[in-house]
Order: sequence, then structure tokens, then C-alpha cells
Amino acid sequence: MKYIKDQENLSEKIVLLRLDLNVPLKNGMITDQTRIDKILPVINFLIKKKSKILVISHVGRPKGKVDKALSLKPICENLEKKLNQKVSLIKDNILELKRDNLFNDSKEQIIFLENIRFYEQEEKNDTIFSKHLSKLADIFVNDAFSCSHRAHASVSKITEFLPSYAGLQLETEINALKKVTTEIKKPIACIVGGSKISTKISIIKNLIPKFDNIIIVGGMANNILNYLGNPIGKSIREDNCESIIEDIFKTAKNYPCKIIYPEDVVVGKNKEDKAQIKELNEVNNDDLILDIGPRTINKIKNIIENSETILWNGPAGYFENPSFALGSYEIAKKIVEKSKNNLIYSIAGGGDTIAVLNQISVINNFNFVSTAGGAFLEYLEGKELPGIKALN
Repeated sequence: MKYIKDQENLSEKIVLLRLDLNVPLKNGMITDQTRIDKILPVINFLIKKKSKILVISHVGRPKGKVDKALSLKPICENLEKKLNQKVSLIKDNILELKRDNLFNDSKEQIIFLENIRFYEQEEKNDTIFSKHLSKLADIFVNDAFSCSHRAHASVSKITEFLPSYAGLQLETEINALKKVTTEIKKPIACIVGGSKISTKISIIKNLIPKFDNIIIVGGMANNILNYLGNPIGKSIREDNCESIIEDIFKTAKNYPCKIIYPEDVVVGKNKEDKAQIKELNEVNNDDLILDIGPRTINKIKNIIENSETILWNGPAGYFENPSFALGSYEIAKKIVEKSKNNLIYSIAGGGDTIAVLNQISVINNFNFVSTAGGAFLEYLEGKELPGIKALN
């Protein structure tokens, strides 16, 4: 893989830059700017190199049709303020666009093409569409790791027609994930949460041979507790996953990897209730398990204390209610305590995990926080990502 940071001669070159600026919009207003902040390094790098930057990105799922509510206009305006530099948005039909139409003003350095998913050819990974895009630029840079699990025209096929490079953020993301998949510093632990164990089974099975501890929390843990014969009341659980859990324990027996799950829990009658700590055998039929108990928290903190690498994907409970956020907060604080002393390499990923870290303002105390979602999970599963394969 070639990296854009290693390229010298970029002056006056038109760089087709694929970014993930799929930010949440409400009435045309950006409600979370995290993804915009993450692309600033590559934009600033190319500005300094005097490149002409032609940005491709998307918002939402317009399914190949123009949807004004999903325009990139608010993102261009936000970026303009952050960079203190003009950012143009071309709304013309990309299929009719020619290179001669671009950068006619010598002072113009950043142009956005309108939402690439307004074109059905994008998600079809269309060859003709990719070739047309390639004629607009000199080189291609993928700095959208979070889109790299998609075999789309502006992520995958485009690399067949232009010299192609990995961007700064994409390189950072891959290097961080290598530390929990191939370049591991042990002992290593994974904390995995979420509601469905079936969506994480491939990750768990892929990590068992490499990890010392896999800690299962959140709604997923209810399935394990239920499988082991413990009452879980009316807690969230997934149907027909007994064979999945059996598979996890069976796989773990072949490796020195411990599967950790709650030893005590925190319940409420509903999600707005106050917290009540209970032993596993004390859970009533009308109880909802909404967090891990103090004994479980201490056990997890002890594992973190004795780990050199930690991967966290999914909160420990229903953190939206502060009564059930203690498990997630204590895990975060323990990781941060070790991170501050450079005693652990910490990676967090997933929207809910990021929300937890933002709630207690510790997101910057982790070595790496991934906003990649699906690509993050598929990489951990050991899958080959089309966007990464295309750059190799």
C-alpha cells in the first residue's frame, strides 16, 4: 500500500479525495462534527502541498436519487469556517462534468462534488462511472476507512484508473487495528457489548485465539446468563442463539482465552427506574437487567489493570439513564487511568461506546477511537475490506 504522506510532488496536482463525511443532520444542521474533525489533517496536508483538492463523500442513503435534505452544503459551510478558506460545492451533474470545469479560479483549492450516493452507479461499483471520475483528477486518495468495507465506485473500482494512496486517517486506523489483530502486545482483553450476540459472533471467534480475556457485557450478556440457567426476567435477549453461545465456549476451550460475563447485575422495572443491585439468582420475572453489578465491575477493572492492550466495543449497560451508566463509566475511567500513565494501548469503537466516552469527556484519553462502524467490525472479524484490498 502506498501512503499519501510519502509523496513529494503534489503541487498543482488534482487529488480526488474520498472522505467519510456522513455526519448526522437535523433540519440541515450538523449535530456531531467528529467525522469532520477527523479529516482536517489530510485536508491541511494537501493544502500545504499546494494540491487541488476534489472531495467525494456522501451523507445518508439517498439510493441513487437526488435528495436536497442530504446535500453536502452544510458540511462545506462547516469546513469553510474550520479552515478559514473557501470551499466550493459543485451541484452540476457529475456525469456531465469535465476536468476543464474545475479550478478555473487560481485561488480555488477545495471543491466538493455533491453527494456521490445521488448516483446509483456509486453503490453498483460501476466501471464507466469510476472511469469518468478518474478523468477529473491526477491521483486518488482514500481517507475513508469507515467506507472501505463497501465495494463502491469511489472506494474500490476507482483505483483501477488512477495512482492510488491511503490517506492519513486511514493509515492511522489500520495501524491502530493491527495492534489488536496482528501486532499484539499481551496480555490483551476485549470488552464487547451490544444487544445481539449473533452480530458479534464472528468477531469473538476471530479474537479468541489471539486474546487472553473476552468480556461480554450489555444485552449480549443476558443471552449467556440465560443459557447458563440464570433468570433474566424481561431483559432484552436474542432468540435461538444457544448454539452460538455453545460455539463460543467450545472455541475458547482450545485456547488460553477466558470468557468473562456478569457475576452480579443491576436491574430496574423499566429503563427510567432507579438502580437495584442483585445477585444472578435474585432476578425477578418483572426485572430488566440494565447494567453490570459492583463485583463484575471490580473483576473487569482487575483485568484491565493486568492488561497491556484493550479493545472496547459496546457499553456495559443502558448508559442513557445515569442510574445504569456506572459499569460503562467505571470501565472507561479505569482504561483512562492506565492510558494516562502509558501502561496500556487502548482502542474504542462503535457509536454507543463513543457516546459514553463523550459523556464523561475522556474520548481524547484513548490511544485510538474509531468512528468506522461496519468497517471497524469487519476488520476485527478478519474480513478483507474491498477499499483496502483495492489500495494494495
